[in-house]
Amino acid sequence: MTSVAATQFLPVATAATATGRSLVVSLHDVAPTTWPVVREILTELHHEGIRKCSLLVVPNYHRHGSSLDDREFVSAVRDLESEGHEIVIHGYFHERPRRSPESLFSQFITRTYTQDEGEFFDLDYDEARRRINLAREEFESAGLKPCGFIAPAWLLSPAGERAARDAGMEYTTRLASVRDLRSGHTFPARSLVYSVRNEWRRSASLGWNAILAQLTRDKSLARISVHPVDYQYPAIWGQTRRLLTQMQSDRTPTTYQDWTAEWRIRRGSRL
Repeated sequence: MTSVAATQFLPVATAATATGRSLVVSLHDVAPTTWPVVREILTELHHEGIRKCSLLVVPNYHRHGSSLDDREFVSAVRDLESEGHEIVIHGYFHERPRRSPESLFSQFITRTYTQDEGEFFDLDYDEARRRINLAREEFESAGLKPCGFIAPAWLLSPAGERAARDAGMEYTTRLASVRDLRSGHTFPARSLVYSVRNEWRRSASLGWNAILAQLTRDKSLARISVHPVDYQYPAIWGQTRRLLTQMQSDRTPTTYQDWTAEWRIRRGSRL
């Protein structure tokens, strides 16, 4: 690792945890159409002691129009970034049109695992690069400074990952890991996330996340991924708040950007 790579995030790394035990809360699907709920969630997170989180902003959520054409939304997001929250590019449309024919595996992943939202599941390199470049240009023109790219539902094809790296993105995440796109190193860290589409999924999520929280107690990085729809279900949101309280007893809330900066510096010191 070069000294440049190790210190690239140095200004934000100073805000990362000094204990080595971190908590990243990521708030997904941030867009003008979800903003009223997102704002309420942010208020509650603040009350829970989460002063910074990674906000996964969709440039054109479900093709409802450019998020960054909404001046009120852009102003609010820009303010959040200035307060220490991180802005992350979260796909472009956050949807994947169905195709015919498709393998049973592709149908399961894109329709059952996620409801037609696996936008980057099988995009080729050129189209993935085009969308990521476009998103980054739009964000930067709005005065935002994203350095991470996270695909909807964490479904990122190998070609899509290469496109994100070549487009200048510093990191990406998947359900069970954080990947430094500059070095190619991957840090295993499973995210807690809820599936709320129906009652059995909600019940299963509550049970699984309770177990997963225990399994990850000794890990240096804990991740909780929140979606706006989670807020509609008291049992889901209640467990989320309880887990946040428990995890903060010995963890420092941070963002993926800050955590990646800290990780790079620590890795550099060991090389």
